[in-house]
Amino acid sequence: MTTESPRRDDRSVPSRRKGPLELRRRQALQGTSDQHLLDTHGAGRFVHTDPWRVMRIQSEFVEGFGALAELGPAISIFGSARTLPGSDYYETGVQIGRLLAREGVAVITGGGPGSMEAANRGAVDGSGTSVGLGIELPFETGFNPWVDLGINFRYFFARKTMFVKYAHGFVVLPGGLGTLDELFEAMVLVQTGKVTSFPIVLVGSKFWGPLVDWLKETLLNEGMISPEDLELIQITDTAEDAVDLALAGLRGEIQERRGGMFGSAEEEEEDVWSPEKADGE
Repeated sequence: MTTESPRRDDRSVPSRRKGPLELRRRQALQGTSDQHLLDTHGAGRFVHTDPWRVMRIQSEFVEGFGALAELGPAISIFGSARTLPGSDYYETGVQIGRLLAREGVAVITGGGPGSMEAANRGAVDGSGTSVGLGIELPFETGFNPWVDLGINFRYFFARKTMFVKYAHGFVVLPGGLGTLDELFEAMVLVQTGKVTSFPIVLVGSKFWGPLVDWLKETLLNEGMISPEDLELIQITDTAEDAVDLALAGLRGEIQERRGGMFGSAEEEEEDVWSPEKADGE
């Protein structure tokens, strides 16, 4: 219902409330939310409106949080979707995924082909948890066959949150623009203190060396970054070193999960409630 609201010059303008909104003049002449809901009989144009998108975005966060909340220790691995099976980069990805799985660490990738497939394949080979976070793109082919837990996203920013929130570090294989995007975003998050104790390991000194040289010779020399910013990344050429660097701050937590603060498996078994124990008490 439209009501009249007085103005300072004593003239009246249409005004009404629409949920939390105060609408006046022409804005107040719009139909109510219920009217739009009940009177719309055409094609589903409403699903393309921003308020509806907010609900979809919220649902992606809810689904992601729910699926990954109990994942445990994990490392996100990035690299090119164009990496060919059998190539050195691919085989290194398989080795990294396998070694992480054997350490009890889940592997998170973008779920696509190439280096992502390699890391997921290694995780499966190592009897570990293989996660793929896919994204709706016109040229992607869906999840690779080695993803055991796959979540597909419409929105990059929801997907990016999952890569960081549920990982304890990044391992970055050679890749293109998407890989660079994830790399530099992680560096910014660490630099600004948004995430802490978050190792970023680059694999392939020949591939990444020129980029690091540019960071030193251009950005650092021109005062665009600080010397300590270069310490945000580490470079190696072997799968073993990559895993060691990525897990440097995590191995203590893994040991605690396996024994440490949670006790041994035997101690946990002793603490399990049973009717017999209850009768004895």
